[in-house]
Amino acid sequence: MTSTPNTVADVMTHGVVAVGRDADFREVAETLQRWQVSAVPVLTGDGRVIGVVSEADLLTARDRDGERADALTAGRMMSVPAVTVHPESPLNEAARAMARGHLKRLPVVDAEDFLVGIVSRGDLLKVHLVDDRDLADQVRFELVAVLGPAGPMDVDVRAQDGRITLSGALPDTVSLPVMERLVRSVPGVVDVEIRLAAQA
Repeated sequence: MTSTPNTVADVMTHGVVAVGRDADFREVAETLQRWQVSAVPVLTGDGRVIGVVSEADLLTARDRDGERADALTAGRMMSVPAVTVHPESPLNEAARAMARGHLKRLPVVDAEDFLVGIVSRGDLLKVHLVDDRDLADQVRFELVAVLGPAGPMDVDVRAQDGRITLSGALPDTVSLPVMERLVRSVPGVVDVEIRLAAQA
């Protein structure tokens, strides 16, 4: 069974383009253009993330301040505080943070805010491209991990286009809502149909 990505660390990009807080308008703009990205993390000298500067930040700062471009630095233009995630964060947590902030990517930081990677919307979407056979195997694995080896013995797991169907006998140790929540939490699952009958 191929392991299904569960955390940000499973899908993030380790090589990250970033700028220092003293980078001027032109340097930031050139960095965005050269690397074909719409935003970059802004770092302190020792590599901690202190903000993010985007194309929108550049345009807004230029219009708002009316200053010469070389007088504007990343430290003055960046959005703060930076919205970040940790490598061990669940993928759905990263997705919610992106949705709330209308963001396309998030810096990934360790416990001391040092930059260790970046995760994009595209990275999160890769999870939904998992093979159906692997997805069904992952659901079975999660059921065994939570219910124990005997729990899912009478449960048949099928996957088609990311949709999981559970049929058979419902273990008497678990309720339908718990079973459904468990399956929906597996990355790559887009829908769940439960056809389980309570055990006699």
